[in-house]
Amino acid sequence: MLLAVSYLRVSTREQAERGGTEEGFSIPAQREANTRKAAELGARVVREFVDAGESARSADRDGLQEMLAFIAATRVNFCIVHKLDRLARNRADDVKIHEALLAAGVTLVSATESIDQTPSGMLVHGIMSSIAEFYSRNLATEVTKGLTQKVTQGGTPMRAPVGYLNVRKTDEQGREVRTVEIDPERAPLIRWAFEAYAKGETSVTGLLRDLTARGLTTVPSPKRPSKPLGKNTLYKLLTNPYYAGVIRYKGALHPGAHEPLIEPELFDQVQSLLNARNAHATRHVKHTHHLKGLLHCGTCGSRMLLDFATNPRGTTYAYFVCSGRAAKKTTCTRRAVPVQVAERLVADSYRSITISEHDYRRLAADVDAAFDKRNASKDQEIAELTAHRSRLEAESDKLLAAHLADAIDLPTLKRHQDRIRAGLADVNRRLAEHDERHAGGRAFLHDSLRLLTDAHHAYARSGDADRRLANQAFYRRLDITDDEQLRPRLAEPFATIFREAHAGGDEGKEAKPEHTTSTDVACSRKTTWVGDTRLELMTSSV
Repeated sequence: MLLAVSYLRVSTREQAERGGTEEGFSIPAQREANTRKAAELGARVVREFVDAGESARSADRDGLQEMLAFIAATRVNFCIVHKLDRLARNRADDVKIHEALLAAGVTLVSATESIDQTPSGMLVHGIMSSIAEFYSRNLATEVTKGLTQKVTQGGTPMRAPVGYLNVRKTDEQGREVRTVEIDPERAPLIRWAFEAYAKGETSVTGLLRDLTARGLTTVPSPKRPSKPLGKNTLYKLLTNPYYAGVIRYKGALHPGAHEPLIEPELFDQVQSLLNARNAHATRHVKHTHHLKGLLHCGTCGSRMLLDFATNPRGTTYAYFVCSGRAAKKTTCTRRAVPVQVAERLVADSYRSITISEHDYRRLAADVDAAFDKRNASKDQEIAELTAHRSRLEAESDKLLAAHLADAIDLPTLKRHQDRIRAGLADVNRRLAEHDERHAGGRAFLHDSLRLLTDAHHAYARSGDADRRLANQAFYRRLDITDDEQLRPRLAEPFATIFREAHAGGDEGKEAKPEHTTSTDVACSRKTTWVGDTRLELMTSSV
């Protein structure tokens, strides 16, 4: 027998609960139509997926994603929907969903529309998809137009803020009228909040504490219970002109037809106080430098801070000073280092770590050899993972066949499918990690080697932002000694690359750096020495 899944959807929660039932009227009607369509196809519906109160403008729906995952993991012939717009209401999502179905060997069927895999069927599919997208966008345009018109007439186009209630009434002609009324419980507290803050004797935090003590809470809804206001909510409340009779909509202000809770003068007074306190609380912009946070005192090890001094003629000079000495946390006596000196020392350090083209080719060959050696030992593991994945897929097919033959019940099938799905996810993750380590790690180390071939010139040509990134990438610490020498500590993998480059020079002799700057490097704590080749340190760390 052919197998099918059924997908059902309604756009709003009201549709899903209409008539006082759990599913409303639309879901059962779609279910009945899909079941009839399955019978016409000679298929049996094995699973049903429902999205109640979910818009089709987005494909991020629980029921839809669960259905696509189920289809990918099982053998299904048809996916039945009541109408195409139940599945998607924009062409991009429609194409993606249809491609996922085709990749799984599943045919999309509409219970009310003539679509199939024939040229004419595909044409109808494309037309209906475009119509669904047009309907969705046109509906959004009409809704926006209606809200704009409502605002121009003084109406409230959104949920009323705390202190007001959204009310539905019926006029003399029996028409429903949606309006806004003052909340008799919360409105007095809102008035008191504006009056109390306007006195200038309390902060937003203090006002919130007083309002909570007086019992101010949010208006409960079917989904959210009533709760006290948060600080951000109270701040938005105090800056909302709605309480003064003005509606803010899409950045513009419109006179409202609702009854204001406060006078415009009181609202303006509160805004002046809020703006003044915000301006007073604004912090000054801190000075930035591409070496800030990376330099340390070579005497006591404290971080070096950026500081400024102005001479009697008004000229300002920038220095790096020892934070231990400045805060008197240490007995350090080292003097300040001019910024220009620190910049020159760091720029010169890039000469020391630059490697030759010959070293680059040699180390690149060593990297490739180390990766090939590691991958050779992984072949058996990959073969075992691939075989295990095949066994899990076969077991899934057998379980589904047993369920369809009524040999096992649905809870048992779900339990085993969850186990198999978790096993497949683990296998696929491990295989993906192997591919990433093989290709991504090899490329990362080759890129790191190439960076060191032109490190000095690249740093000299870079701006401050790029220099800061380079320093953070190449070095884990930079110490400046008392005699204004730099003692850099390279980060991995550059520390190991540097040692390898200078351990095997062109003539088999130890290469010397281009200047006397120390290169006190240390291995990454996340890596370990492996085998006989030091380059394996780098391959094991990526």
